[in-house]
Amino acid sequence: MAFILGSRRSITSLSAGEKEPNVILATPRLVLAPWTERDLAPFAALNADPEVMRYFPKTMTAEESDALVGRLRGMWDEHGYGFSAVRRREDDAFIGMVGIQKVLNPAYPFAPAVEVGWRLARAFWRQGYAGEAARAAVAHGFDVLELAEIVAFTAVANLPSRAVMASLGMARDPADDFLHPLLPEDHPLRPHVLYRLKREDFRR
Repeated sequence: MAFILGSRRSITSLSAGEKEPNVILATPRLVLAPWTERDLAPFAALNADPEVMRYFPKTMTAEESDALVGRLRGMWDEHGYGFSAVRRREDDAFIGMVGIQKVLNPAYPFAPAVEVGWRLARAFWRQGYAGEAARAAVAHGFDVLELAEIVAFTAVANLPSRAVMASLGMARDPADDFLHPLLPEDHPLRPHVLYRLKREDFRR
């Protein structure tokens, strides 16, 4: 079963055998698809780019990136949803990952929760792709999975991602700001903001 986002107002299901049977979600310009071996090299290049990883603790080696894909696949197997590989429809170019996934680590003050997140290769920034794909993932979470709330979090300084969160209708309460529990106390990226979006507030 795949799902296609026909507009901002609806998601229509497709059964296997119809066009794009391997698509998890589709938007006018993008597909959020299952991870495959061909995604490993461009994803590793993305994760090795210092600009892409500017608001993460460090860049990744190819081995670390491949291991991340393994964990992402495992989340799909365990929960039935997770972060997907994102490809551009017009040329099938891999542009990054977007999706929703569970946050279960009790070290996070807002856990358990479901987060929406994204990471795109630099060549595909500033084209509206992150928001377009994230909106499809959020709509799927609310309309199909019937989630009550979806959150997003990032370093305080990550203004581009915060702008995407705001464009989805997510709201920040400063009382929810937190120090990332997996970063050292003196790490400059430790201060984080949390954005929330309830199902009834999502603008399709």
